[in-house]
Amino acid sequence: MNETGLLGRRHVRRFLAVACLAVGFGFFPHAALAEGDGIDAGFGNQGVNVGGWRLDPATGKFVALQPGVPRADPYQYKYELQCHLGGGDFDTECLAVLVDCKNGPDGEDGIPVVWLKAPAGVPNPTWSFHSGPTCLFDPRPEDLLPRIAATIKTEFQRLPIAAGSVTAQPSPHTLRGAETNFFAEAVEQQFDITILAQDVRVVAKPVQYTWSYGDGTSLGPQTAAGGPLPQERWGEKTATSHVYTQTGDFSVVLTTHFQGTYSVNGGPPLPIPGQGQFSSPAQTVSVWRSITRNYADDCLRNPQGQGCPGVVPPAP
Repeated sequence: MNETGLLGRRHVRRFLAVACLAVGFGFFPHAALAEGDGIDAGFGNQGVNVGGWRLDPATGKFVALQPGVPRADPYQYKYELQCHLGGGDFDTECLAVLVDCKNGPDGEDGIPVVWLKAPAGVPNPTWSFHSGPTCLFDPRPEDLLPRIAATIKTEFQRLPIAAGSVTAQPSPHTLRGAETNFFAEAVEQQFDITILAQDVRVVAKPVQYTWSYGDGTSLGPQTAAGGPLPQERWGEKTATSHVYTQTGDFSVVLTTHFQGTYSVNGGPPLPIPGQGQFSSPAQTVSVWRSITRNYADDCLRNPQGQGCPGVVPPAP
């Protein structure tokens, strides 16, 4: 069958069997092409068509573009059903010499196709014959979005998201019975990952905070992250402050709750269900007791008096 018989007969525009592989979204889980009429136009069974197809000059086969791999082939490719003239019409003469696509590599039947090419990066290009006819096996594209959506929550929790830092005022020592101001600092973060060979961008935004104060009490989750106080205001009650009732060393842990969105191959951002929770390393806060005494003189009159230089203060 010559090129004219395959593509130019009656100059009728063929209906595309599948959308252009260079821009479609999906993949063929077991796809492989058999050789037809001496033309090797196969592609590997791990092929993904989101990034388009290229012709491997070493093997002469069509292979899926991998994310991040520079494209050297100046063409983009797609396939059409062999002998299809559009709608429900087929070229009867072409059907007489249709490629036999029964019993493929895995025992399944394929469909006869021809491959077309056009300059890469050109929208709505004029397609020309490239190769074929040959057999395409298992051409049903699978929409990857549901599969990615099913795993994105787990993948989100595995990301190396920085939980943020927690600061205490005063620190590292504070007083029993006094308000100790805690505040969190966390930032929005972005990650580029690969799921099912697709480029996925994840954005994690801190939305809530939980403090575990180390004495059996906690605060949150709440949206307030708190903030620093000037030193002259230390001891004031804040939305994130805490009062320790015992002395000792306590490990304070901040857990930041992140809300995430993800986009696939540059698509629109989609919400990630739930929240990801990430904890910061524990920070030790030492709680001391305070003692109030009245004195009849000062350190000028009595340099050896309690609290004067050179005098060791009582143990906390």
